[in-house]
Amino acid sequence: MKTLSAIIGHVNSATTLNIYSHVTDQMRKQAAEKIDAGIGACEAPGGDLPRVPSEDEKVPASKAFEPFKGTRRKPGTGCLHQINDHLWEGKYSPRGPDGKRIYKNVYASTKEECEEKLQALIVEMNRTISERN
Repeated sequence: MKTLSAIIGHVNSATTLNIYSHVTDQMRKQAAEKIDAGIGACEAPGGDLPRVPSEDEKVPASKAFEPFKGTRRKPGTGCLHQINDHLWEGKYSPRGPDGKRIYKNVYASTKEECEEKLQALIVEMNRTISERN
């Protein structure tokens, strides 16, 4: 059976006692009361209630929950990103009948225009690929 010193990693038990002997029963009791008050919000055995923060200390109410909108698009819908403040690029790269990727890009000055061009490109490429099969 291993000793506590061996489990902790100390060479001898004197090192363990020197480090951990300052922890008294009173310190353990205080720590347990603080944990009970903080986590459980219950009354401490001594009859003391947990401290209630004053109006100045209260945390402001959190903002309404807003879900994170991912930046990835669904497969088969292409990729759309802004190159600079006046140019958008749409990319679509499906696999052809031979298994190789076919890369095509469209460019537009607005996001909406680029989205329309990308949708037209996707329809055209899918029609072309299906004709090759």
